[in-house]
Amino acid sequence: MSLTPAEHDRKYGELDHVLRAHIGHGHRDPHALTGYLRHAWRTRPWAIAVAEEQLREYAANPPGRLRVRLGEFYAAPDLGVPDEELHDWLLWLADRLAESLESGQAPPPAPPATRWEWHARFPELAQLLGGWFSQDMPGEFGDHAGALADYLDTTDPGLAAQLTGELHDLLALSLEEDRLVHALAALGMEVDPPAPYTRGAWLLALAAHLRERRSGQHT
Repeated sequence: MSLTPAEHDRKYGELDHVLRAHIGHGHRDPHALTGYLRHAWRTRPWAIAVAEEQLREYAANPPGRLRVRLGEFYAAPDLGVPDEELHDWLLWLADRLAESLESGQAPPPAPPATRWEWHARFPELAQLLGGWFSQDMPGEFGDHAGALADYLDTTDPGLAAQLTGELHDLLALSLEEDRLVHALAALGMEVDPPAPYTRGAWLLALAAHLRERRSGQHT
């Protein structure tokens, strides 16, 4: 019998976050681990200790053949770690998390450094950009205004309010235009903003539109 979602989260949920933070990076890439720690310290510092415990438990008790056959195991993402190095790498990760906890030192505030960190910090913006502003947007919605209208018509107002906050959070990073290109691509945007907007100007206009719409709903 395979793991239920609750069993997965209890045993491997935070381990999964740590490992997925390394997807697309070398398993010793410091940016991946720094990105996980920066986000965890910012939002859920208690989760770092949970991740450390789950990493050590998984290293000590990797899935055997029976658990694999029954589906009662966590399928770790392929990070390119040789099998003979996996045990030591998991413990190395756990040690780095322990060091961060013991020192109480969080990575300094900074824009996200990896795709995982962009999505973790801006989940609803990633939902909007990846779901409504992919390369299929012109065929599905006609234009940017149509895509945004569809998002707002089909999304809970609470999530739209979260999106507004995430837009202001992103704008507060004061990224140059070339860095915004990278950021929005990491978040799933596959089309250019509507003319004549730059990406920064479009984000400002989008945030203003959401504020005005929310104000209109409360008058």
